[in-house]
Amino acid sequence: MANHNGVIVGVDLRSHENNQAHRTREIDRERLIVRRGQPFSITLQMSNSLPPKHHLALVLHLGKKDQVVIKVQTERGAGDKWWFGQQGAQGETLLTLHSPADALIGQYRLAVLMMSQDGRILEKSDYHKFYLLFNPWCKDDAVYLPDESLLQEYVMNEDGIIYTGTWDSIYGLPWSFGQFEDRVVDICFEILDNSNAALRNSEMDTKQRSDPVYVSRTLTAMVNSNDDRGVVAGRWQEPYSDGVVPSRWTGSVPILRQWSKAGAERVKYGQCWVFAGVACTVLRCLGIPTRCITNFSSAHDVDGNLSLDVLFNEKLESLGGRDSSWNFHCWVESWMRREDLSKGYNGWQVLDPTPQELSEGVYCCGPCPVTAIKEGDLGIKYDAPFVFAEVNADIIHWIIQSDGQRRQFKVDQSSVGMNISTKSVYGDFREDVTLLYKYPEGSQKEREVYEKAGRPVSKPTNGEAEPGELQLSIKPAKPVFGTDFDVIVEVKNVGGEDTTAQLTMLSKAVTYNSLHRGECQRRTANITVPAHSAHREVLRLRYDHYAACVSEHHVIRVIAMLEAPGQNEPLMDMVNIPLSMPELQIQVLGKTIVYEQVTAHVSFTNPLPVQLKGGVFTVEGAGLLSATEIPVHGDIAPGQEVSVSFSFTPMRHGVRKLLVDFDSDRLRDVKGVATLLVHRRARIPMINIFG
Repeated sequence: MANHNGVIVGVDLRSHENNQAHRTREIDRERLIVRRGQPFSITLQMSNSLPPKHHLALVLHLGKKDQVVIKVQTERGAGDKWWFGQQGAQGETLLTLHSPADALIGQYRLAVLMMSQDGRILEKSDYHKFYLLFNPWCKDDAVYLPDESLLQEYVMNEDGIIYTGTWDSIYGLPWSFGQFEDRVVDICFEILDNSNAALRNSEMDTKQRSDPVYVSRTLTAMVNSNDDRGVVAGRWQEPYSDGVVPSRWTGSVPILRQWSKAGAERVKYGQCWVFAGVACTVLRCLGIPTRCITNFSSAHDVDGNLSLDVLFNEKLESLGGRDSSWNFHCWVESWMRREDLSKGYNGWQVLDPTPQELSEGVYCCGPCPVTAIKEGDLGIKYDAPFVFAEVNADIIHWIIQSDGQRRQFKVDQSSVGMNISTKSVYGDFREDVTLLYKYPEGSQKEREVYEKAGRPVSKPTNGEAEPGELQLSIKPAKPVFGTDFDVIVEVKNVGGEDTTAQLTMLSKAVTYNSLHRGECQRRTANITVPAHSAHREVLRLRYDHYAACVSEHHVIRVIAMLEAPGQNEPLMDMVNIPLSMPELQIQVLGKTIVYEQVTAHVSFTNPLPVQLKGGVFTVEGAGLLSATEIPVHGDIAPGQEVSVSFSFTPMRHGVRKLLVDFDSDRLRDVKGVATLLVHRRARIPMINIFG
């Protein structure tokens, strides 16, 4: 407290009023958290009026070691300076502080000084801490977004959907961002303070935190832990025994809290949607409008030649290679002006925190303007060639023969970068943003962009027939995990003569990023296809075949290759078949009211023909309850229903999402979500007892 014997008795930061005006009440109601470029007021309690010719001054300190000290001006000057005004009000002094729209973000310490006419400090209040964030509502801020509906989604919404699956079977994964949960804002600045740049030169790092380009790029490096004290360690194959299986996470807050509590010790484990979800939480919390993006059939082009080389041996066994094609890949986009670039590159910027390739010696990616990707401007900062390849690369399939010779047998120029998706602003459904990244397939503009980017435009070889040739296609099923199902391989002969051929069919378990987990089934058949007719082979996939090797992503890849006499190259088709998962049933009883306990029931039926052991439900929800585990007692028999009940007390009103995950030894990643409308408490009317 201030000196009660002096003139300055106390300082009231007016957190309730300021946080309401700055749209930060969801973050904290007791501590002051404000946004730059927007004034806020504090009140000064004084024992007496200021002595003649004395005046008040304000000083701000920023950084753990006070690397930045700002003397707040007493009158409005240039727009890039802090200033304050003062007025008396009912025995108190109201001080209104104005921060510039490009002020440094961070935790400030504020002191009020009483100064003599000759500039000596006669009295000084205690220091009072407050956070200053980016302000997307301020037109002069570099993150300004002039649409309230977009701001409500991309800054204020604590719940979202991250899309996973395959391009033709898209699944929405509910995710709790929880950017306004307790202590998350503190952890966001902890992350920045633990970056390599901050640890190397704290003063230089602090002085660059006015720039959303610098801050967001730092965060893409810090969300992964590859070369720093980052948050999440990536792992794409078992074992996960010393951490958490990536598919088990349902939100960012448990990850962030675990990292902070352990003293900046990386959290095990994450994959691309986890990295994207955590990055979205941190960026939204700091005030940068951000959304999660999923690119289906995403290319990981290691050598930068805008093509992926997929290698097989003569048995159709994958030979690996540095390049890879992912069923999906998640990143985030953040909205900002690019004042470091020429005109035309403002708006959405790709930021990819998944550690894939080095950028300027660090595992980070972006920000890269989405416009630069669409226009093929690959010289634009940052990492445009890598992002362009993710949505545009060719896939070239090769067979490596026993003598070591390569034989190219399929070029695919159209399957990379499909159904690029984000959650809609208008509800819990998917918005397709593919046309923000690329011009329509086959258009003249698309060809011009490819030419500018140096991507060759040639005739693809997709196994499609010209007159007199065979056609090969796979008709995938839409199976449920735990069931047996059929895949139909069809060979059409559009020629005028019967044709004999050898058909090889192979099914294997793969991860979503094309790591091979094991072969399920293989069959070779010699077939005769009548002229102007079709031949169908049925590949029966049994649970017993795929259960032992299927990954936590529940994807089966089926490959078919057709070789016919007189045909120069074999035909190949390949499909990824996601095995759909059962859903959890969630019921919340009664009306939900803030600060009043409510009970929820969750039920689940074992769909597998085997017992499940070690079952556990995990529940969480921003504004509802922290992540909590509820174990299932005993084994769960095939077809058995199991249910659990739990109670919680909502802490914040409004539309809230309750997220539930179920995991066991044989079945993981079973999700459920319930939408709750948490009401404010009813106000008790005042009764006039005096009539």
